[in-house]
Order: sequence, then C-alpha cells, then structure tokens
Amino acid sequence: MSDLKLFRRGADGQDVELRGSTVERERDLQARVEGALEAMLGVRFLASEYWTGAWHQGRIDTLGLDENNVPVIVEFKRGRDAGVITQATSYLVWLTAHRHEFEVLVRRRLGSEVAGAVDWRRPRVICVAAEFSRHDRASASLHQRDHRVDLVRYRLFGADLLTLQLVETVPGFAGSASTAPAGPVVGTGLVPEGAPAGGQVEVPESLRELYGELDEVLTSAGDLEVVVLKHYIAYKRLLNVASVIFRPSPRHRAVLVYLRLDPSTVVLEEGFTRDVRGRGHLGTGDLEVRIASSADVEKAVPLIRRAVEES
Repeated sequence: MSDLKLFRRGADGQDVELRGSTVERERDLQARVEGALEAMLGVRFLASEYWTGAWHQGRIDTLGLDENNVPVIVEFKRGRDAGVITQATSYLVWLTAHRHEFEVLVRRRLGSEVAGAVDWRRPRVICVAAEFSRHDRASASLHQRDHRVDLVRYRLFGADLLTLQLVETVPGFAGSASTAPAGPVVGTGLVPEGAPAGGQVEVPESLRELYGELDEVLTSAGDLEVVVLKHYIAYKRLLNVASVIFRPSPRHRAVLVYLRLDPSTVVLEEGFTRDVRGRGHLGTGDLEVRIASSADVEKAVPLIRRAVEES
C-alpha cells in the first residue's frame, strides 16, 4: 500500500506537501488513541497498561472490546519494532487463558449484558506503529491461527493532525466460526463448512436471492471483510462499514442495512432510509436502509459506496 500523502493549499494557491513525523514518546501515541479509542479504532476502552500477572510478567498497552463484542489487544510502537506482533500474540495466549478475568473487567466497565455477549471465537490484535515491513506482514500471517491481526500505520502532521492507516489485515483461518466465505452464503445458512453450526445468523430462504444482490454490491464497493456474527453480518475494514440483518416476516419482508454514515448528510426517504441515532438496534451504523426489492438494492448503491469511501 502506498504512503499516505497530505497537501495544504498555500496563500499563493499552490499545494504544499505536509511532512509526516512520529511521536517523541510511545506513551503519547497511546494516550492520544486511547482518548478517542472508539472513534479511531471502533474499540470500547477497558484498561490501560494491564498487568498480566507474576507468571506472564507483561503489561498489555490497551485492552478493549470492539463494536462486535470481540476482545481486543492494542499494542503501540513509536517507530518500527519487529517484535511487536510476537509480543501482542503472546498476550493473546494470556487473554484466552483468563477469559473470566476479562469478562469481569467488561462487566465492571460496560455492564453485565455486554459481558454476557463477549464473542471469544476470534479475538483481535491491533498493532499501531510508524512502519511495518513486509517481514512484519509475513509474521502476522505466521502467528495468526484463530485470531485476527490488524496492522495500523500512524503519522503525525503538525501538532493537531494524526492519521491512522490500515495497511494489513490477517483475518484468521477461513474455517473460523466467525468468518463468512466470499460472496453470498446460502444453503443451510451462513455457517462456513467445518465451523460450529450454532450461534450464528442464517439467511432466511425468502431473502437469499435479495441478500445475494446486496452482498454483491457491498463486496464490489470495496475490499471489505465479511464477518458472520450471532445476530448480523458485518462488512468491515478496521471498523464496521455496514451491518446486515434479516426481517423475513411476510408483512415486513426486508433486509436492513446499517451504514456508517451521518444521517444528517442524507436526504431521508420514508420507508427506505431512517435516522437510528439513539435508537436501539442490532448491528452498528446510524443510517438504516431498508432493502425490500432489487430496485431498493440499486437505489442503495450510492449510499453504500459513500460509506465505503468514507470509512
């Protein structure tokens, strides 16, 4: 992936490139990201510098729970550190062996309902650093088994501007219980072959064809990972871009898509789009799009493309 370049228009009308830099102290980067963790990474904050005990003798930079209720370990490096992936995945070993301790922390910070919904099928590691080499990316593939690894590159541009760029995602084995195969999944449901059959959403027979059309639009709009969860299907990069749920009732037959778009920037149409900010619903996203026909799929294309482009 090419480097991110930023330009500022000068008083003479000419664009001048802004030169990126790194933080002076690793802790400065950690504090800044933790201060807006949910907005930046889609992760709810649980703990900072979490002590892993006398035997493991480590400190996890940041512990969190993502928008899909998956446990997350975030590790920060000021520059480039070839050991960051190995270090982070070693913390995963500790985390999976201390599930009860983690869930107690979730209960204390986010409540009993959230603690009871923690999804342990594929915990995540997010590594935030100034640079990643191709060897780092190969290492991420080597270390991953039943967990996801995201490599995120940061840059500072002056005192105010911080950029985060997802440079690599290793989603875990294709047979992981929470990963859907490419393309629309039909047949007996959305559970991949060889994965446990329980605890995941299935596509109702009456909506399979319509969902297939929608899935084609979503996957062609950008390089999105498809994650099958208990109540919905997430299409995501670093954060969810869209969440899909099914309403097979004959009176209200539809596929609902929740997009990461600001509803105030959209001309809402009754029966098609709805502002769901502050309304409880499955999935993530503030704009609800109701898909009841092929014509609705076509009408939703500009909104889907915008959500992907802005993600």
